[in-house]
Amino acid sequence: MKITEKKPAVLLLEDGTVFHGKSAGAVGTTTGEICFNTGMTGYQHVFTDPSYYGQVLVATHVHIGNYGIHAEEVESDGIKISGLVCRSFNVPYSRKSAAMSIQEYFERSGIVAISDIDTRAVVRHIRHKGAMNCIISSELTDIPELRRELSRVPSMAGLELSSQISTPQAYFMGNPASQKKVAVVDFGVKRNILRNLTQRDCYLQVFPSGTSFTEIKAWNPDGILLSNGPGDPSAMPDAVTLVRAMLEDTVPVFGICLGHQLLAQACGIGTYKMFNGHRGINHPVKNLISGRCEITSQNHGFAVREDEVRKSRVVEVTHINLNDRTIEGIRVKDRVAFSVQYHPEAAPGPHDSSYLFDDFVISMNAVEAGQDL
Repeated sequence: MKITEKKPAVLLLEDGTVFHGKSAGAVGTTTGEICFNTGMTGYQHVFTDPSYYGQVLVATHVHIGNYGIHAEEVESDGIKISGLVCRSFNVPYSRKSAAMSIQEYFERSGIVAISDIDTRAVVRHIRHKGAMNCIISSELTDIPELRRELSRVPSMAGLELSSQISTPQAYFMGNPASQKKVAVVDFGVKRNILRNLTQRDCYLQVFPSGTSFTEIKAWNPDGILLSNGPGDPSAMPDAVTLVRAMLEDTVPVFGICLGHQLLAQACGIGTYKMFNGHRGINHPVKNLISGRCEITSQNHGFAVREDEVRKSRVVEVTHINLNDRTIEGIRVKDRVAFSVQYHPEAAPGPHDSSYLFDDFVISMNAVEAGQDL
């Protein structure tokens, strides 16, 4: 396998901090909000997670690319991160079933990366200073010029992104003869969410994010799933209006990540941009209903306001984060609607929380049977 010589590359943060490294992936310049993921495996799933759209990812694990790229290990139609920062960008790979190297994968997708960086120092800086925009370049080395380009990048706060990656038209997935029909509102849905539903005998119609409730209801679904996705939920008033219309109906609703935040907003609860988000596959969450702890997969930079949830007469807390006590799950009182901030479908990550899909199916069965939950 031919390995080309690496060019010098620069990582410039919004606060003026500069890191020097080597070029990886496509040669070029890219920008976005810098964030870090603490997972030690599943890098390809992470790259293709639509919730990372508009973000530059710092991989805290040292070796990225060491087991190559596999055609089936994707969560969308392609790489969604804006760029990658890593210590070791491993072009040679060990897995025989891999289709290509990470270098070829990034070059085909036009994704710029920087390697040979002290990622521990980068993460420590971000943890201390908070999330911020950054620029990576393997074609420009002039810092003042990079700073000028970076100054034109909008903040993630107030940025609506889901409409840019949502499906342009509705599509179906699963067996039409399945027991249940689930409408999925695609704000940036991960494929493993869809797989988890079809594996539970659900037939899906995946709708674009801008679809009206009238159109969704016309399909007569047994349940509605509000998917994950990127961007600031407070910049999505139309989506909040859509969820409010759902809550006026009797169809069960299940929200994941961005869907969780939109459900909270539809219930009058605000959201905020976190100093540093939760991104990794080892985050401890307590289920307040069962009393059990779950190790969860997470990827979010916004959260619902704890004080407003606690005061709400509309919702109750079902899950909390055991690291920082942020709200991880809610359910609507007197209504079959619930949500979680984390990713029960994982990919990558543990399967501790997959029971939530079972709960969703149980809730649909109960509503159909006219039972109280």
